[in-house]
Amino acid sequence: MKIDWDRRHCARKGHVTYAPDDPRLRVRLHAQTAVGEAWRCLRCGDFALGEPHGSGPAADAPLVPRGKVLRDLFILRFLAVERAVRGVFIVLVAVAVWKFSNSQDAVRRLFNEYLDTFRPVFKHFHYDLDHSPVVGSIQKAFGYRHSTLLLVAGLLLAYALIELVEAVGLWYAKRWAEYLTVVATAAFLPLEIWELTEKVSYLKIATLVLNVLAVLYIALAKRLFGLRGGRRAFDEERRSASLLEVEESAGMQPSLP
Repeated sequence: MKIDWDRRHCARKGHVTYAPDDPRLRVRLHAQTAVGEAWRCLRCGDFALGEPHGSGPAADAPLVPRGKVLRDLFILRFLAVERAVRGVFIVLVAVAVWKFSNSQDAVRRLFNEYLDTFRPVFKHFHYDLDHSPVVGSIQKAFGYRHSTLLLVAGLLLAYALIELVEAVGLWYAKRWAEYLTVVATAAFLPLEIWELTEKVSYLKIATLVLNVLAVLYIALAKRLFGLRGGRRAFDEERRSASLLEVEESAGMQPSLP
């Protein structure tokens, strides 16, 4: 079943209406009803009662995300939640390693307690912590010296910070976050491939495939690194959509360039 991203978003966030100065467009976007005036939503095309949210030249109409853009935003926010959960978990582990770095036995016991606590939560989301590369690396680090454990805690915090920054940026669809996600995820791909050479598991394969797909999807869909015309083509696509939205919502045929 095809998802109507426009109406789905309007149902959650509300309509976006605009009154252009051009009388020909204005009359097509406006309707008078028995209960008051209504304006056509620039996202879903339905009429909404009440005053328009804005007015002015058609070229100044708000850039309303719709269709494919909304789908992309949904995917980015899914990735943001995944990275936020991962980042918080790694922070907890790093704090445990740092706090009890002078006692390897205490660190091991605390980590196992955290692992037992979070294992049912992650299992609910079909993520096996016992076969997690991060968890396995931490367990190997328990036999290291005090200074080494401090280094491990610092590296874990740095990694968690990257994950959390990615999460915030992806949630708000920031372009710098898309670059950061592609670069950071691609940087860890060789490590994931190397781990597969050590021990093959369905989880590792699935994680590798998902990360590769995420890198390719973000890089291509967002035209990063000059792909598919780069930033200029990306901005032109959005600007063109913004200008056409008013005409399409008004039922007019867009003019040819």
